[in-house]
Amino acid sequence: MITKKRIKARLVLLSVLMLASVGCQTIPQTDNPDEEEASSKPQIPAVDVAIARIDTLNNTIEYIGTTQPVREVGLRSQAEGQLLNLAVNLGDRVTQGQLLAQLDDGLLKAAVSKAQADLAIQESEVIQAQAEVNAAITDVESAKVQLEQAKVDVERLQELYEEGAIAQREVELARTQYRTTKQTLIGAQSQVNVRKSAVEAAKGRVIAQNALIDQEQKRLSYTRLMSPITGYVLQRVIEPGNLVQPGDEILRLGDFSQVKIIVPVSELELSNLRVGQSVRVRLDAFPRDSLVGRISNISPAADPIARQVPIEVILPNPSQKIGSGLLARVNFYQGESQPVVIPETALKVSQELSRGGRGTIFVVTGDQQTAIVRKRMVKLGEIKDGKVEVLSGMQPGERFVSRSSSPLQDNQSVRLSVLSE
Repeated sequence: MITKKRIKARLVLLSVLMLASVGCQTIPQTDNPDEEEASSKPQIPAVDVAIARIDTLNNTIEYIGTTQPVREVGLRSQAEGQLLNLAVNLGDRVTQGQLLAQLDDGLLKAAVSKAQADLAIQESEVIQAQAEVNAAITDVESAKVQLEQAKVDVERLQELYEEGAIAQREVELARTQYRTTKQTLIGAQSQVNVRKSAVEAAKGRVIAQNALIDQEQKRLSYTRLMSPITGYVLQRVIEPGNLVQPGDEILRLGDFSQVKIIVPVSELELSNLRVGQSVRVRLDAFPRDSLVGRISNISPAADPIARQVPIEVILPNPSQKIGSGLLARVNFYQGESQPVVIPETALKVSQELSRGGRGTIFVVTGDQQTAIVRKRMVKLGEIKDGKVEVLSGMQPGERFVSRSSSPLQDNQSVRLSVLSE
């Protein structure tokens, strides 16, 4: 009996424990109410944002070229001397008229000083020659007075001789004196001309000396090398301390206000190209930038072996961020208008996609903290290789959602993913 009672007691106890356990499981968990409230809030979707760019879906040929400055200038010395200083380094920006290099100018300064001293001597020679001219003119005036007096004496003695007051010999002496005075006057007048010629010769030497001074001063100015253009330093050819000869290149400068690209094009494409035509350029250094240039020159001479014609393309570079030696991919296309191309994943289409159809995209406004999407209908063009042409309704440079973690609604807040542009 005792054993049966114990067994019954144990069964009753086990039943009570099982009921208690079931009751505990039905009690709601209210230990963390914040988690329940957070789980009830709507989640903000994460989106990948891209930038709309002009592109084409056609398989057009891209020609490879290298960027160059639109103008490249070698700064060369026009004087001989030791290079004392270079004021710029490789890659420095320079402006037109800026002092870039200085040569030793000691000998040239001495030459200018000597030329100026010689000029002072020659100017004094002009003054002296002019004084001699004035003295010769005075002698002429004196000779004129003496000649006039001799003429009067001859006339007076001739009257006295005719009256018998004097002998003829005195009249002859007066006439001889008159002739002598006349010759003296002629000689004095000749001296004036000679002295005037000396003055002109001295003045000529002064003019020549002034020209020599100008030449020496110009040679002296060649010791200061100024930048002929506004641009950047591409190369330092000669370093300070070296002896420079006239014609030696010291610096190489490049003008990057525009960029030049020369690409060889097949002769079969030549009939489709013209000067002034727009071209599309992609730079591997700036893959997100869509650049448009123009054909500035078509070479008249083709390579006789490869049958390719060099085409020169000019690309605007207002910010001057495009440097030299960058790989450029040039695509020649007809017409100025090019569509915006976006990935097909950016569309939320309500009908079958086809050329001329319409679709829905979400444009992004605001920044990381305040990003909002706006629903927009766009007109679609060709669809190819996962890309779609947008013919209207979207402008290049606008930001749009390329992918989303969940369906989007108009005016909805979103989070920008790390893959966003």
